[in-house]
Amino acid sequence: MRRLSTLRTSLIASLVLVFACAVFVSTAGAETKAEREARMKWWREARFGMFVHWGLYSGLAGTWKEKPVGTRGGMEWIQQRVRADTWEYAHEAVPHFRPTPGFAKEWAELAKEAGCRYVVFTTKHHDGFCLFDSEYTTYDAHDLVGRDLCKEITDAIRAEGLKVGYYHSVIDWHHPQYDYFKADQLPHPLKGKPSPNGARNHDIYVNYLHRQARELFSNYGRVDIIWWDYSKKGNDGPFWRSDELMAMARSLQPAIISNNRLYHIPHIEKDDSVDRLRTWKPEQGDFTTPEQTIPSTGIPGVDWEVCMTMNTTWGYSVHDEAWKSNETLIHNLVDIVSKGGNYLLNIGPKGDGSIPQESIDAMQAIGRWMATNGEAIHETTASPFEKPAWGRYTAEPGRIYAHVFDWPSDGKLTVPLKGKPVTKAYLLADASRKALKTQAGPSGVTIQVPSRAPDPIASVIAIEY
Repeated sequence: MRRLSTLRTSLIASLVLVFACAVFVSTAGAETKAEREARMKWWREARFGMFVHWGLYSGLAGTWKEKPVGTRGGMEWIQQRVRADTWEYAHEAVPHFRPTPGFAKEWAELAKEAGCRYVVFTTKHHDGFCLFDSEYTTYDAHDLVGRDLCKEITDAIRAEGLKVGYYHSVIDWHHPQYDYFKADQLPHPLKGKPSPNGARNHDIYVNYLHRQARELFSNYGRVDIIWWDYSKKGNDGPFWRSDELMAMARSLQPAIISNNRLYHIPHIEKDDSVDRLRTWKPEQGDFTTPEQTIPSTGIPGVDWEVCMTMNTTWGYSVHDEAWKSNETLIHNLVDIVSKGGNYLLNIGPKGDGSIPQESIDAMQAIGRWMATNGEAIHETTASPFEKPAWGRYTAEPGRIYAHVFDWPSDGKLTVPLKGKPVTKAYLLADASRKALKTQAGPSGVTIQVPSRAPDPIASVIAIEY
């Protein structure tokens, strides 16, 4: 059975962290605008990624002791929702977590088929169970099933030519020194109850958090994204020694791209998450993360990514049937990219690693649309125009893409492109790329389109100028 490091090793690790922080200050401070642009380039061009929430909770499938916990909401929080201590939770969940061989390959192939350019998956969620082989705990996949699931998933993603992202929770409901009294702004299954193991030492837990982060950044090759989750005011930043975590990430993975959830994220308005963009601070992470809502507008100079579920839960639940339609998912993708953001769309595999058929069907539908229209998503920028009533625009140098949701009944589509002569307009669905007739006028360029839409969800017209 593995043990925690000796005092001597702990002191050395602390000195290394201090050194890493010094490196981060000098390196990050010296990063020029051109260097940052180069580091962020692939992420900005990717536009579409797949999120995966998978862990012990997945096998429970939204059910606790043979009773549904609910039909909506995040079942990756099931331990907190039923207020189970870590031992009762593990006793119920462990028998249902039995990953089959080859599950990771299926994930990666589905992401590639859908047109995703990167995959972010949970290395550890709030329940504290680790998919990676950790020296500092036996509450991990290696000790449970004899496999390093993080390595399997990472290798499978890389084999498909996709970028790799690690989600890692700073919250930990399993660790006996995670002080949920000090972390009073954050959820915990035992909140309001006394600690079953007596007084807790927050510093011991934070050291554990840092050591495990070092394992993730050191043991699996290149890590392209670190997706921290999550903080609230009073339990953020210094509470986790976040600057040191950021320093470690950049010292061990110089090209890594980080979200900003080590720090406090302001309240999201119910119907508009644009405040997430307005309050973003570059020193706290490379991009900000509106969740489940699409901002009403993008903001130039702010990198952002909407993470969203296909139904209402991140972790798998057999009881949640509120699946979004293919039309909604594709329109969301287009809407987000038209505003300059990325779309991180979640799947929640079952306890054996298999993907629910509804998620497979949806990702394949997106993939079919992307096979025809992907050039209007990947490597594009935000629309230079206000959004039209009939759809959205994306852009790249010398070209505008008109994503038409509502096909014009009169066969005419006007694009407010003025002062720049159009050289050609054509449907992406037309393999021959036959030129459509265009006419310049005071309102812009009017394009004569066929009477029927090539795609019932979103047809794309490329306008070159």
